[in-house]
Amino acid sequence: MHKVHKKHTTLMKPNVGRFAAKEVAILGTPCDNIRKIAFDIIESLGSTYNIAYVDADHKGADEAEKDGFDLKSAISHGGSLHYTDKIHFNRIDWNGAMNPLQQKKYFIDQDLVIINGNHFESELQIAVIDDRKPLEKKLQKLTRVGLFILTGTETDIPEYLKSHIPDWSEIPVYHIDEQSKINDWVQNLLLKRKTGLSGLVLAGGKSTRMNSDKTLFDYHGKPQREFVWELLSAQCEKVFLSCREDQVSEIDPSSNPLPDTFTGLGPFGGILSAFRTNPNTAWFTVASDLPLLDEEMLHFLAENRDSSKMATAYWDPKHEFPEPLITIWEPRAYHQLLYFLALGYSCPRKALINSDVRLLEAPDTQKLMNVNYPEEYDAIRKVIDKTRKENVSSH
Repeated sequence: MHKVHKKHTTLMKPNVGRFAAKEVAILGTPCDNIRKIAFDIIESLGSTYNIAYVDADHKGADEAEKDGFDLKSAISHGGSLHYTDKIHFNRIDWNGAMNPLQQKKYFIDQDLVIINGNHFESELQIAVIDDRKPLEKKLQKLTRVGLFILTGTETDIPEYLKSHIPDWSEIPVYHIDEQSKINDWVQNLLLKRKTGLSGLVLAGGKSTRMNSDKTLFDYHGKPQREFVWELLSAQCEKVFLSCREDQVSEIDPSSNPLPDTFTGLGPFGGILSAFRTNPNTAWFTVASDLPLLDEEMLHFLAENRDSSKMATAYWDPKHEFPEPLITIWEPRAYHQLLYFLALGYSCPRKALINSDVRLLEAPDTQKLMNVNYPEEYDAIRKVIDKTRKENVSSH
């Protein structure tokens, strides 16, 4: 019996709906009412989160041309794309069909996409009870209702919805006038859906400038990569050791060695390899050449993690650039890092500089000192020895 031949590698895919990882459709009421609910949510939460809105054009082509809108666009003259700098925002008009895979790349940085459910489907729905737009003929769109909104004089959920939704009695119900409660529900939805945190010790470098594997240097009674692995274990659900394929046999399996599948790219390849393994977690990546790093530095970064950004990192000791050697990369970073690679860039720092990230002041910038040359190793040794002597004398 022949094995089934697979043409393509099986990859773990990001958890993404029709448009984005976090989306909710509002349906069951006229479109202007849906926009009002959506825009109220955006006004309430937009300063904290990136929120997009998806709708269909409610004007016919003839009406649009009467307004002069299409005539001012290159699209109406046969152009394929028209970009406009609107001073306070940017606009792109796209000519032609856009399939779901193309759509997703425009929503990758959004914390939430609110969808007009009268026109599009979503994995999660807000069902509005409005006799002007009864949901009886749209039950196929109600796959996972998270909230009911009553309008007008409606006081209860219709029987046809109770029959369709087994857990209807457990779903919150608000009146459309209780907009603040609706906004709070959306905010809680965003907070609950924060992804987990996995750790990655970057230990795949060849240490050519040191002529010796610096991940094995003993600063704290054990190889540095083991020391960092243990530090990360206190902050993360699971920790992996990023390495080269030829290193796997020499690494303790309990350290969860994760060999590079993006080779020749240094730390950048290690990060991408981790996301390829699991694109649905945030990755807390730490280099193994930071001898002064301690639990305080990692805990502070984890406590101040901003999941609405691509990454959370420290400023470097000179406060000039992001420090890429200790960074929390959110799931949305996977797409961005691949994009930078496609443009010919494989520098994590350059990715941080050119992306929407949160940068923190380090509690102690000296702890960000890294070792690349023998003279730096000697300097670090002196700092560690001095600290130990001071600790001994204080006791």
